[in-house]
Amino acid sequence: MALSSRTQAWMAAVLTVLIWTFFIIVARASAAHSLLPLDIGFLRMVGAGCVLIPWGWWLQRQRAPAQGSLAGLSPLPWSLTAGAGLFGSLLYATLAYSGFFYAPAAHASVLMPGSLPLWTTLLAWWWLKEPLTRLRVMGLACIVCGDALVGGLSLLKAFEGGDIWKGDLLFMSAAACWAVYTVMVRRHGLDAVQATVAITAFSCVSYVPLYALAAWQGWVPSHLGQAPWGEMAFQAVYKGIGSVVISGITFNIMVRHYGPVRSTMMTALVPGLSALGAVVLLGEPMGWNLLAGLALVTCGILFGVRRN
Repeated sequence: MALSSRTQAWMAAVLTVLIWTFFIIVARASAAHSLLPLDIGFLRMVGAGCVLIPWGWWLQRQRAPAQGSLAGLSPLPWSLTAGAGLFGSLLYATLAYSGFFYAPAAHASVLMPGSLPLWTTLLAWWWLKEPLTRLRVMGLACIVCGDALVGGLSLLKAFEGGDIWKGDLLFMSAAACWAVYTVMVRRHGLDAVQATVAITAFSCVSYVPLYALAAWQGWVPSHLGQAPWGEMAFQAVYKGIGSVVISGITFNIMVRHYGPVRSTMMTALVPGLSALGAVVLLGEPMGWNLLAGLALVTCGILFGVRRN
């Protein structure tokens, strides 16, 4: 039986939030990585490319060659491939993983999905002329307050000195890049599979060969040469296939159905759920701020996803 578009969008939202949540939990659990953050970004793109590059080549064979780009690897025109790939894959991944050089995963769990609704709302208002309704502003305010409660104490430590603020800035910049990609998907009505294939193809012909050469020549710090094969395979499969292929497609389905602002408000559940998952799975302490923050974010989403 064919599922309705509403049911597909709802299932896509659940899958996206779950994958993003467990991404944070896995990052917290893997405190002693052999790999450096940019190595993980490299493996993320390689893992996704192993699935999406053949898929993109097959899609290209189903349409006129003039509609695609990158020698048939991307099903989208060059301008859309470059723009979406730059913000939705290359800049997002390198900024996000570079942030882990300076700030802990707890900061990432708050600042990336937590600031995403704010960036997306402002971009959609400016670029798509979407109105800032009273309910949407109320929902956004609840989400920001809830995220601040979940990670506020850890974020305040950034003012005690050191380089943590650099990581926080990188995380927020990564969220801003993903917001640009989100609004692009909505503005151009991009197909979920085609958009995910396009951004992966762009990364695989730009970042992947350049970083492989730089790591091999020793121009950048890298642990690709000494990391266990099992760990590298796990990162390629989980981050590449899980975070890029599956959640990339499901997130695009959300954006096409709910719009960029409502979609990113739903993903604002990730900070609270990842913190709650860390309590259950990793034995981290349960605090009043976690429960209150999760309640505020939930209320904000209920306000924000309404159409009026």
